[in-house]
Amino acid sequence: MQQLNEIKTILSNVFDLGERKNSLTPDSILLGNIPEFDSVTVVTLIVALEEHFNIKIENDEITAQTFDTLTSLTQFIEQKTTGHL
Repeated sequence: MQQLNEIKTILSNVFDLGERKNSLTPDSILLGNIPEFDSVTVVTLIVALEEHFNIKIENDEITAQTFDTLTSLTQFIEQKTTGHL
């Protein structure tokens, strides 16, 4: 749950969500639901996640499903931080 909240904060900072951050739930759809979240800003988000969690995300690890929901993104980060990806 802590990583989920940290990712919500990162999303809020990267996309300048303001109060919209509070409406993000684990099932919130990210791609297609947050207007600021497009193919260009994915790179910005990846860099922010790498820096915050001290991980390296390889290009071949990135799929649309990774960014489908807040839960799928959190699970991906959890796998990266535990070395199970």
